[in-house]
Amino acid sequence: MSLKDIINNNLTYWVSADGPERDIVLSSRIRLARNIEKLNYPNRAKPAERAEVTKRVIEILSRQEQVKLHYMDVNDLPVLERELMVEKHLISPIHAQEGSEKGIFLADQENICIMINEEDHIRIQVLMPGLQLGKAWEIAGELDDLLEGKLDYAFSEKWGYLSTCPTNTGSGLRASVMVHLPALNLTNNIAKMLGAVSQLGLAVRGLYGEGSESVGNIYQISNQLTLGHSEHDIIDNLKGVTKQIIDQEKQARQLLLQKMEFKVKDQFRRSLGLLKYAYQISSQESMKLLSNVKLGIDMGIIDDVDSGVLSELMVLIRPAHIQKIEGKELDETARDIKRAELIQARLNM
Repeated sequence: MSLKDIINNNLTYWVSADGPERDIVLSSRIRLARNIEKLNYPNRAKPAERAEVTKRVIEILSRQEQVKLHYMDVNDLPVLERELMVEKHLISPIHAQEGSEKGIFLADQENICIMINEEDHIRIQVLMPGLQLGKAWEIAGELDDLLEGKLDYAFSEKWGYLSTCPTNTGSGLRASVMVHLPALNLTNNIAKMLGAVSQLGLAVRGLYGEGSESVGNIYQISNQLTLGHSEHDIIDNLKGVTKQIIDQEKQARQLLLQKMEFKVKDQFRRSLGLLKYAYQISSQESMKLLSNVKLGIDMGIIDDVDSGVLSELMVLIRPAHIQKIEGKELDETARDIKRAELIQARLNM
């Protein structure tokens, strides 16, 4: 198998496919939190109750024909495979930890992942490339309807869908976008923009969601509350704010060309040179350099590299991906060397 085949086999749909506003919005995600009535939530459930959740969901999803889904027990997956799924944003770091009756339903394209016995009994997640919140909601809603037709969800006429975490009570919907905002950072406008977003009732998080930091100028923006808000209101609000962010990032890119043209051209080409010739490179440094080069491509300054390649590399250079491609565990130094080799090979494909 060639390196190209290995890389392609490690790319999930939201990374490799195209989508609206893809130069700024890397992905759109819809996640629904659901629990089954009369069963304790996972954090308090006994093993028998967790097993009952798994049994009921498997019975339903194994018989449906809407989409092909594969079931996996988290405890049956090697640690590296679980870390890989976290890096792909398919499962949460919490769900990657060992625990009784933790399961995953995964679609072939990896655009759909249903977590069983994570923080809630059921978490339906759909990931799409670019700004496609509506499409992601359509897919997630159909799966939710299927399950709700055969399960008694924990639901209150007053509070809506009940959840382990109060912030998910209500519609149980968490809608989010992953955005690449390097120009706002370079023009020192990122803090102002993120502050304005927070005042609009949206949460701003880092690359891996809650508790993580931004890496490579990538941010996750999502709704904070679901109580008292319909699914469509949540999605429309996030979509509207995201379009404003896109406009601000595009304006910042124009400002860079007007005010700092020679400086940014030098910075972007130096970054490309380091990526092409470094012998070893850390994940943190490579994300920074990839962000610079991707911006250079999207602004038309670098024209001999495809922007999609940079988006792919932002995922492929993460530790678990490097080790998966190599087929073995590596220490930090070995990963840094293999990361540099992978970047150079992918840029030359």
